[in-house]
This record gives sequence, structure tokens and C-alpha cells, in this order.
Amino acid sequence: MHSISMIDKELVAASAEPLILSLLSKGESYGYAIIQEIKTRSQDQLQWTDGMLYPVLHRMEREGWIESRWVESETGRKRKYYSIKKDGKKALNEQREQWLKVHGVLAQLWKEKYV
Repeated sequence: MHSISMIDKELVAASAEPLILSLLSKGESYGYAIIQEIKTRSQDQLQWTDGMLYPVLHRMEREGWIESRWVESETGRKRKYYSIKKDGKKALNEQREQWLKVHGVLAQLWKEKYV
């Protein structure tokens, strides 16, 4: 039986900012929806919690990468929606370049055949 292993928490933490920025570059969203989108896109291999997500969102907001606004839902409950700002798009581009470089090196190393 093949089991799907969870991704190490250090890699999850390192990838949080570019993942969040990438999602927000497609449109604004709120915390629970971000958690569910990551879970779905990773086929349940990335399991984020509120305790992991919100400190990252708050830090990114302090950095000026994202902004938030409160919106009242149909049920009357308020949700905090996050959207990417110009500096966030710049940060995303920089992080994308760094991740692609790391990915390229790993892909190259894993293709090499050792005799």
C-alpha cells in the first residue's frame, strides 16, 4: 500500500509566503479559503492551520505586501479578506525567481546518474 507522506514543516514554513502571494495574485481571499485552497492544490499534503497561517498573513501585511479589509458575509459574520499590493507582487516575483533557481539545481542533480 502506498502512503502519501506529509511535507516537512520546515519546507511548509519556507514556502508559505510564495504560496500565499501566488494565491492572492489571482484575487482576494480570506484565511479559511486560503487554507482550503492550499490543501486542495497539494492533494492534502500541505495541512495548514490557523496558528500557522495568520502570523504569516500579519507579517506580510506589516511588510506592506498585502492589505486586508473586513467584509460581512450573508450570514452576518465578518470575514477578513486579504489582497496583494504592488510590493507584494514584487516580492512574489523575487521569491519565484529564487524558488525556480533552487528547483532547477535539484532537478539537475536528480537527473544525474551516478555510476
